[in-house]
Amino acid sequence: MRFDVLTILPELLQSPLSHSIVKRAVERKIVEIHIHNIRNYSPYKHRQVDDYPYAGKGGMVLMIEPIYQAITHLTSQITYDEIIYTSPDGELFNQKLANELSLKKNILILCGHYKGVDHRVREHLITREISIGDYVLTGGELAAAVMIDCIVRLLPGAINDEMSALSDSFQDNLLAPPVYTRPAEFNGWRVPDILLSGNDKAIEQWKLEQAIERTKKIRPDLFNKL
Repeated sequence: MRFDVLTILPELLQSPLSHSIVKRAVERKIVEIHIHNIRNYSPYKHRQVDDYPYAGKGGMVLMIEPIYQAITHLTSQITYDEIIYTSPDGELFNQKLANELSLKKNILILCGHYKGVDHRVREHLITREISIGDYVLTGGELAAAVMIDCIVRLLPGAINDEMSALSDSFQDNLLAPPVYTRPAEFNGWRVPDILLSGNDKAIEQWKLEQAIERTKKIRPDLFNKL
């Protein structure tokens, strides 16, 4: 799988995508991640990429020309399954969407910034707009990193124990059940006896009941969808 990311702040992406599972996936050649500086595609003096909005009261807007040049250059070399714009008003990113995107081959992500991008970019160049939550970040770089991290860990071979990703929260619209490790007792607090019983069938039933109960209590919105 390949990700190309268009940004005006590549430094924001280098650290979160250079460690842990994502780093190992790159080293194992499971995924390629290429970060492109939009300023390199600017036709303007001093590599300008933003300007004041028409009829706006404040803030700056990413200009269409540098983005158009960048996307045109990349799409002339690679066929993308999705060209995604990270936007606070896009469709909400969740585990179901991550599963869907993990089946793609090539994804291009455009990171929003300032007050956003010239709307013509969204009208003519983007195939999908995605938000990681109902709040506003300084830019879309962190949102892009979140999406890439979430998607990469689903790729075969990215995690040594592939069943681990399949048992994460939200995979089946349930929160994950509680997990414990050694010691079995600490400060008078014991691990539930059922987990020490060795009865696999009873343990799985307990986990399901706990997942349902936690979802009902913590995320009633998810529970109501069951």
